[in-house]
Amino acid sequence: MIPVKLPREEKDAIIEQLVDFFREERSEVLGHIGAEQIVDFMLREIAPYVYNRAIEDARKVVLEKSSSIEEELYALERRTR
Repeated sequence: MIPVKLPREEKDAIIEQLVDFFREERSEVLGHIGAEQIVDFMLREIAPYVYNRAIEDARKVVLEKSSSIEEELYALERRTR
């Protein structure tokens, strides 16, 4: 699987949120480098699970919509002799 790549701005925002979380929720100081290592780990190890779940959810939606369209097409058919 291709590793998840985030634009630098998004990754920096996540890093800042992680630093804030550690400070506010755990009363711990987490430096920028440590936070970036955690984010990189999460992207490498956890993101594939989240990605696969999103694909599964999208697949369900597409199948439901496809079924709905099929039903609507049958409803449009006209009677023949």
